[in-house]
Amino acid sequence: MARPRRIFKNAALTALLCAGLAPAQAATFEAGRGINLDQWVSWPDESRWDDADVMLPFPEWRKSLDEAGLVRLKEAGFDFVRIPVDPSVFLSEKSAALRVRLIASLADSVRLVNASGLKAIVDMHLIPAGPNRKIGMSQVMEDAGLFDNYLQAVRDVSRAMSAFNPAMVAIEPMNEPVIGCEGSEQKAWEDRMLRLFAAVRSSATRQTVVLSGSCWGGADGLTAIDPSIVPDDNIIWSFHSYAPYLITSQGATWIDDMISQVWGLPYPLGQVPKAELDKTVAEIRERIEANSSSGKVALFDKLLAEIDTPEKMQAEISKPFEAVSAWADRHGVKRDDILLGEFGIIRQEYGTDHIVPAVWRAAFYRDAITLAERYGFDWSMWGYGGAFGVVEEFENRPAEPDVINMIRALPPRAHRQ
Repeated sequence: MARPRRIFKNAALTALLCAGLAPAQAATFEAGRGINLDQWVSWPDESRWDDADVMLPFPEWRKSLDEAGLVRLKEAGFDFVRIPVDPSVFLSEKSAALRVRLIASLADSVRLVNASGLKAIVDMHLIPAGPNRKIGMSQVMEDAGLFDNYLQAVRDVSRAMSAFNPAMVAIEPMNEPVIGCEGSEQKAWEDRMLRLFAAVRSSATRQTVVLSGSCWGGADGLTAIDPSIVPDDNIIWSFHSYAPYLITSQGATWIDDMISQVWGLPYPLGQVPKAELDKTVAEIRERIEANSSSGKVALFDKLLAEIDTPEKMQAEISKPFEAVSAWADRHGVKRDDILLGEFGIIRQEYGTDHIVPAVWRAAFYRDAITLAERYGFDWSMWGYGGAFGVVEEFENRPAEPDVINMIRALPPRAHRQ
């Protein structure tokens, strides 16, 4: 019975678009080279979401990043910023009285970005629920009523964004959906993706919509989609890649107890003498053995073996790009309608002392950017500040300039067909 219901939903969506809401048949937004801004800086507890002094301006980066700072991003070589917006704020009863002002402040933030000469992707960026918030990605995806409320938030934000030049502002209705990419879960995501698309299009008929696959927005999720199910060509298809995560996420405490014990791995691995690398690897194994669950040393050894030569490292980083490129060829998707929406390498995990040297980070970002542009994809690096901070680290302190200097030194983008 699932298939007829999907046909009905798709037919209803097509009818909606044909009834006067269909946009021009081509992506009106060209992304180029971008960077993700910060979602939160201080991460206020939900109990404070009714306090205008805490919540405004919105998003929170506005309190420290002004037009002059945005102009500096433009001068460094960026074409656009991706603006992660926490949709939980629009779903919480605590902030209900501020909702209109929050959306108006978001529009002011987009206006500020455009005034600096940068384009913007407004990214509805759900994260997991936790001690400081009761609504997150899992709740929205598992509760039908809450998903309906989320759709209304998408409509409201999209309505505010519809006032902007569509060449300057695009809308991404959901970031990294936490649902599998096979079988019934893939079909469930396609239905939700179409509903999200319709929610945007009902309020913003001209804006480009940024859509991704399931599987946390990775290449596997995107390549499982038949893009023809979306009755619109004004689409950018997005995927994220943090491959290889043993390098990019080393020391992170939010993945598992193994990766939290991994630090000191250089990029590339040959960046340091073999004796030094061997010592680092031995120390990592000892920490994993002492602090992680059973079998995690074997997992570390397996992941390390997948990248322990320059050829293997390049192959591992390239896999998502190759998969998306083949998908685009199969379905006739233009390369300039594909966005590497997130990629990056951690600088320093919150609450730890381990800092990945800036020269290693600059080398990784350079190689990933070179690969993206070789395939003809636009890109948006993660991120402005915080644990992956490219411009700032914590508490608005400047990060090392190596990555930004690398961006400044990039050659002009080759003309894309």
